[in-house]
Amino acid sequence: MAGSPDLWSRWGQWQKSDAAGIKGGEALIRELNRIVHTSGITSPVTTRRGLTARLRYLDSPAGRAELAAQGISPRTIRTWMKAKNKTSPTPASREKIDTAYWHRRRENLIRSGWLVKHLDNDGRGRRMEIHPVDQTRVESKYRRDLNSRTITVRYIWSDLVTAWANKNANMVDEIWDDVISDLDSDYNAYAYVSSVGFNA
Repeated sequence: MAGSPDLWSRWGQWQKSDAAGIKGGEALIRELNRIVHTSGITSPVTTRRGLTARLRYLDSPAGRAELAAQGISPRTIRTWMKAKNKTSPTPASREKIDTAYWHRRRENLIRSGWLVKHLDNDGRGRRMEIHPVDQTRVESKYRRDLNSRTITVRYIWSDLVTAWANKNANMVDEIWDDVISDLDSDYNAYAYVSSVGFNA
């Protein structure tokens, strides 16, 4: 292919050729967030069922503290908890309840070790699909011959979840470098991607 053989090997360089994508580390973060959200309450907070389920989940000292962190007064929290099936918070308050729920859900999955155990899969790891950057707008002479890649990833999960839990994007980027180093000699072309997916 024409063009530099390391077109996307350095952060940010891919944009010069108009490829569309995100850093691999950011893609990892998005996929972890997806797993958390797909493992939780599926009914939206706008429904009676979804609202009640969230309030039940938050009915603990930690849950109440999270609601308070979202700006809900102690009196309002007490009222909601006494009448979970009858309370009708405003749309703005429902949004705060939803945010508090997902924050607690994330923390509980981290604290319990469930997320690491789920991804580690008894040491077998997880299959990861890596989708390359979108080159639709890249001049043909600069396009790379890139395909989606599938690899089985082991050993990184504890470090990845810890970095994600601590919101340490730099460490997540380093872990992504470790992941793509298991690809062939063209691994640098996957520094940026469209997305990644875990078989989890």
